[in-house]
Amino acid sequence: MFEGIFQPLHLIIVLAIVLLLFGPKKLPELSKGLGQAIRGFKRALHEEPDSGEKKSAEKETEAATPSKREDAL
Repeated sequence: MFEGIFQPLHLIIVLAIVLLLFGPKKLPELSKGLGQAIRGFKRALHEEPDSGEKKSAEKETEAATPSKREDAL
């Protein structure tokens, strides 16, 4: 009875409901946004866990050093 969750009939019904809810003009935008979200998630998984700390440390050192504009004054 429950051979698989994603049977072809189930997928067709879900796609029909999505088409009725959002309309054919909105579907490309939704799929593009979904693709970007998945890519961003994969990119975040492959990043080093402490890369955020390194970036914040770099910003602090840039803020501590005077800029060329201040030296010119």
